[in-house]
Amino acid sequence: MTAIGKVSLRDAVLQRGRSKERSKLLVFNHTVLLLLTAFAVLPLLILAFNSVKTNLEIGQNPLGPPVNIVTDNFPNAWDKGNFATTMGNSIIYVVATIAAELVLGGLAAYALARKKPPGSDVLMLYFLVASTIPLWMYIVPLFVQINFFKVKVGVDARILLIIVYVAGNAPLTIFLLRSYMIDLPTELEDAARVDGANEVQVFTRIVLPLTKPGFLTVGLVVGLGVWNEFLLALTFIHDPNQFPVTTSFYKFVDRFDRDWALTSAGAIIIIFPVMVLFLALQRQFIEGLAEGGIKT
Repeated sequence: MTAIGKVSLRDAVLQRGRSKERSKLLVFNHTVLLLLTAFAVLPLLILAFNSVKTNLEIGQNPLGPPVNIVTDNFPNAWDKGNFATTMGNSIIYVVATIAAELVLGGLAAYALARKKPPGSDVLMLYFLVASTIPLWMYIVPLFVQINFFKVKVGVDARILLIIVYVAGNAPLTIFLLRSYMIDLPTELEDAARVDGANEVQVFTRIVLPLTKPGFLTVGLVVGLGVWNEFLLALTFIHDPNQFPVTTSFYKFVDRFDRDWALTSAGAIIIIFPVMVLFLALQRQFIEGLAEGGIKT
């Protein structure tokens, strides 16, 4: 066998070995992905099963599919949980918080990214650390301050709760938006200033369109957090007509028992709009989070 033939044979063997290694790696990756998918989907599937069962069937078969589908659980859960009121309140909290967060956080992020005041790097480190601290750690001083403003000043509890939500999400909002803006090219902004645009026009007409995925990502993160928030709302809101949607679960609890069928149906009612919104915007959400999160 010639030297060229030996080299070709050796290359073929090496190529076959690499193909086998890639195949094994693909099988491993697909197995891990399937397990992660099952880990994420199975609880939702079980929840959907239980939402159309009776309480007796849930006790007998809590994990399997329903034998008889009970569709009355959803209207009963809607009425008993007072979802018409609580869901409307949550929409108000979410929309108001997102609007204030994007306006105030966007302006602060723009100032930090473009003006670069002294100590801005230390401030960003503070925002990064503050975004990891749970807000309920400050629940005692917040409770004292909110009661003062409600009783002494007469401020509506819903407004105070929205302020708490905005303040709690501000560090993450500013950090993400500033990280997204800092690597944007400044040529378009300089050209707009040469044409006579002021800073507000530069921000709204140049920076804002370029950072739209980042704002969308922040809006989704903040909105999901406010929609799912429970502890702060239960602590600071005492009027049942102002409760958010997560407090509707209390309606399904008796003194010694819980109606698991209505609880499951209520959970589906809460989850459904969030899932639809996320699935519709998941590409923009992932792109915005990836592009903004890797910049410092």
